[in-house]
Amino acid sequence: MKATGFALSRGFIGGIVLLCCSTLTAARGERWVDIWGSMPQLVEPHNLPPAPYNSGDAVFRNATLRQTVYITQSASTVRLQLSNVFGTTDLPIISATVALPVTSSNSTGAGTSSIIPSTLKSVTFSGGSPSFTIPNGALAISDPISLAVKSQSVLTVTLYFGTSGQVGQSVTGHPGSRTTSFLAPGNQVSTPDLATVTGYGQTDHWYILSTIQGWLPPPSTALAIIGDSITDGRGSTTNNNNRWPDRLLARLQSSKSSLYRKISVINQAAGGNRILADGLGPNALGRIERDVLAHANTKYAIVYIGVNDIGTATPDPEILSTTGDRMISAYKQIITRLHGAGVAVFGATITPMSGPGQTYSDPLREKLRQRVNTWIRTGQDTPSAAESGKGGKGKGKGGSKFDAVIDFDALVRDAKNTTQLDPRYDVGDYLHLSPTGYEVMGAAVDLALFDKFRDGVEDSI
Repeated sequence: MKATGFALSRGFIGGIVLLCCSTLTAARGERWVDIWGSMPQLVEPHNLPPAPYNSGDAVFRNATLRQTVYITQSASTVRLQLSNVFGTTDLPIISATVALPVTSSNSTGAGTSSIIPSTLKSVTFSGGSPSFTIPNGALAISDPISLAVKSQSVLTVTLYFGTSGQVGQSVTGHPGSRTTSFLAPGNQVSTPDLATVTGYGQTDHWYILSTIQGWLPPPSTALAIIGDSITDGRGSTTNNNNRWPDRLLARLQSSKSSLYRKISVINQAAGGNRILADGLGPNALGRIERDVLAHANTKYAIVYIGVNDIGTATPDPEILSTTGDRMISAYKQIITRLHGAGVAVFGATITPMSGPGQTYSDPLREKLRQRVNTWIRTGQDTPSAAESGKGGKGKGKGGSKFDAVIDFDALVRDAKNTTQLDPRYDVGDYLHLSPTGYEVMGAAVDLALFDKFRDGVEDSI
């Protein structure tokens, strides 16, 4: 009886300890918040890893992959999300590490092959296992990792896929990384510099890694941006993190407001992405759950997408009319679904896409762009709905259906020819913007919106 009593007492005390720890965590309100993310997609054949890391029948065979990502909110404990959602076979993760990068060749360490050895941390899964095999179509989340990272700094993630790698050619990744990644033969997850390994290679793409989360207290939250190549950073500088969402992040982080500094910016854009049809990645309407609602503690969303729907539509009046009808209906669906989760939705107008040699350029398509932008600004879809050029006030009688409007079109169009980009901001193809243009776009978002909708939104009928 005494032994039993001792066992009960020990269990009782252990229960108190666990309860106290749980209560302390609950009192602080800490929870997982995304602090970096990219939009997963099926990697096209020409964007797969270079030889010898793609043997035709498998990828990452006996290969180590080192990638760097730009953190958007500071945290002292992080975890990784790895994605095999588009894979058709098992993805073996044999070992993984995280570390801070050497920054000598770059102010942040983006796109560098070297790590600071003293910061190296091993990654485990499912309560301590160094490896995990991700089934086709699935995700894996690592155990928590004690490593302090700062907003607007870089985290290095290194993965080893074992001797077999991933069978087949269906790989999940994000080709438009604008960031250099490194590959090396053998298990090199702890090697200080992959560029010193014989046979190393490099590529400007991300693979497998889809999200970094931080364990953070309120009011830490996230902003998800749904977009296409303009948001993905086509025209920005590789390894410089100067896309327009990066410029918005810089404003949030330099603000005196502690609320703004606790907002992550999660870029969920991909080149060629559309609202209504799959292309490079699933269509935007179909990925709202995955790319906004599934991201931990996301409170805000910016919807800036549609130029590829217009630009790839046959320039026929009837077809374009139907395309416009469907686009507007899809925007409404996105708003409804996000509002149902309490997420505030900010709509952004579609920027110009006309000019000599630009395949999207067409007078009928331009009329559709104006029609869609008028609806985004005003909530009206009639010939008499005047284009304001200043943006709408957001939800309300006679106003935009979005909670607020960001009028990128009015800011970056040419004042002398509003169907084209301002030459000061055009990267040269009449569609994508330069780093200067992205700076202007990043400055266009009214930060007061994040305070106004700090409690999210209530769904209504």
